[in-house]
Amino acid sequence: MSQEIIATGNSAAALAAKMAKVQVISAYPITPQTSIVETLSEWIERDAYPIKAKYVRVESEHSALAVVTAASATGARTFTATSSHGLALMHEVLHWVGGGRLPIVMAVVNRALGPPWSVWADHTDSLSQRNTGWIQFYADNNQEVFDTIIQSYRICEDSDVLLPAMVCLDAFILSHTVMPFSIPSQEAIDSFLPSYNPEHVYLDPNRPAVLYPMVFPESDPGYPGFMDFQYLRHRAMENARIKINEVDKEFEKLFGRSHGGMIERYRCDDAKFLILSMGTLSSESKMAVDRLREQGYKVGSVKIRVFRPFPNEELRDVANGKTLVVIDRNISFGNEGCLFTEVKGALYNLKQRPNLFGFVAGLGGRDVTQMHIEKFVKRSITAAEKGEAQEKFEFIGLR
Repeated sequence: MSQEIIATGNSAAALAAKMAKVQVISAYPITPQTSIVETLSEWIERDAYPIKAKYVRVESEHSALAVVTAASATGARTFTATSSHGLALMHEVLHWVGGGRLPIVMAVVNRALGPPWSVWADHTDSLSQRNTGWIQFYADNNQEVFDTIIQSYRICEDSDVLLPAMVCLDAFILSHTVMPFSIPSQEAIDSFLPSYNPEHVYLDPNRPAVLYPMVFPESDPGYPGFMDFQYLRHRAMENARIKINEVDKEFEKLFGRSHGGMIERYRCDDAKFLILSMGTLSSESKMAVDRLREQGYKVGSVKIRVFRPFPNEELRDVANGKTLVVIDRNISFGNEGCLFTEVKGALYNLKQRPNLFGFVAGLGGRDVTQMHIEKFVKRSITAAEKGEAQEKFEFIGLR
């Protein structure tokens, strides 16, 4: 039996970690993430937590991730959360976690990187970490924040995956905004997500071993070289593609909700034009689709739910022969939005290569509404119908 509540995205993240029965939590406060770990620390201190758990206070985000790295290596289920410059400070340890194949789950409240200082939504912080070997989810509502953290433990702890995951939610738009969402019973969560019992525990006093050994460029019999380890990590990401879709389908059977697996399609079946976006821009895109449909435009929306591993096959299936409008809430300076670049790479070899139009919008939390999206989608449709190609991306909403 489920319970309907109204709460913030940060509350949803904290509740998910609690109901996942995370054993070790460590974090350092940073706006707008702080209330996630404050809530968890209060529950543990007041014995309002379902199991005996440990909350570790530290002096920095770098140390917070180091603590849960060590705890995960002992076989514990772990959780942390951060944002923006806190995530940047973790950068070194992110690589060690990914390379160590540790199934840590971390909530990342997407906030712009300075300077100048900003505490509002921007995906550049997490997308700057896209090559660290972490699975990356992007949620567009508080229900998805809760569900995805629960799903992430099933995915990350699978023996064919064993990778960490970031569950990303937009600063303030989700983190501090209350929305209704459904919480299953603890018994139902337990049936979907059993206790973590790893096949291999790296740090075990009864079986001493070396964690993170030095390896050589070339491999020897029975001892892989550096490149072999990197290949195994890449193969684990490929396994994660399959597992993400499987777990989402199983979640839907048990709880009646699906988030699409790798991508979420909205009114795409007969669409000639597709809006591609991530995070809360996807909610506005769906509303823009409805407005455009009323005006006779065959438009659909594709939410990129998972950025790593990137949904290449899913995009090729849905986008073949269509015109795509890609909206990025990030910027890779000197090039374009990260999503726009990845979409072009995924679709380059299609026989019916789609027209692509890229836009950067909403940096630092600047408002992006369905009316904004409707406006530049119409511009893209007009250009596509005239046979005009977009040579470069465009900033939208500049003053």
